[in-house]
Amino acid sequence: MTSEHAHLTPHASPLTIFITGSNGQVGFELQRQFALFGNVLAPTRHELDLTDAQAVDAYLAEHQPALILNAAAYTAVDKAESEPEQAKRLNAELPAQLAEYAAKHTIALVHYSTDYVYPGDGETPWQEDSPTEPHSVYGQTKLEGDQAVAQSGCQHLIFRTSWVYAARGNNFMKTMLRLGREREALSIVNDQIGAPTPARLIAQATALAFTTHNSPLTIHIPSGIYHLAPRGETSWHGFACEIFEQARKAGETLAIKPQGAAGIPTAEYPTPAQRPLNSRMNLSKLEAALGVTLPTWQSQLGLTLKEYLENI
Repeated sequence: MTSEHAHLTPHASPLTIFITGSNGQVGFELQRQFALFGNVLAPTRHELDLTDAQAVDAYLAEHQPALILNAAAYTAVDKAESEPEQAKRLNAELPAQLAEYAAKHTIALVHYSTDYVYPGDGETPWQEDSPTEPHSVYGQTKLEGDQAVAQSGCQHLIFRTSWVYAARGNNFMKTMLRLGREREALSIVNDQIGAPTPARLIAQATALAFTTHNSPLTIHIPSGIYHLAPRGETSWHGFACEIFEQARKAGETLAIKPQGAAGIPTAEYPTPAQRPLNSRMNLSKLEAALGVTLPTWQSQLGLTLKEYLENI
């Protein structure tokens, strides 16, 4: 054994990080991003039923996490209109329960939210302190979750994001690629404006908010609400056209061409839940806190598309 090896001291036991929603797009990326931070516990639905409050309490008591990343949510926006109790449990009551535990045990909680908490009108990007006025059960229950976390007294970050997608799971990018191979033409909503946000970027930004060197997992930016999305804005129609364009440049054979995607107003595509027309979010608070410039949505699409196409 060399002298430098002889002086190495064993590391302390790794801290436990509890990630909910492990099967989801954000939960999966958080597992990848936080693997070096500690011992990641990311139970599946079969291993832990998050709709069962007693089961969640028992899990927390058994594993005593040092950090909670709550990526679980009821995200079926239209279905939530007819299943409000189920949406309320996952979107409002679960974060309240996790926040209560975090406050009692003096640990940090990261909670992921949505632009659906805002009124969704106008063209001005929402600020973190903009008035909230959700117009759907999904948006209302997510707002209740945000409020419970903020009022709990625990050290917390609430990241409000928009239009989440990834190389895995079910999402708009993958749906467009499938339809692009099957159809010659599509009609896509062009009056809802926002920023498509890859789950990987959400996980990377979350990790940047933590200090781990010679200290427990602690948040080094002020507790509160932050907007987390790429820079720039587009419509769902614009997003689809960029997906088709970048896929073609990557060598994919698609039946549809960008000019074959017609833009239609939301009024021509009715849904049970009202969608916000304005999902723009001001990003300056998070950029200032982390000392970064968030990347463009187009560049992030390129990375996500490349990962997906390399694995099909």
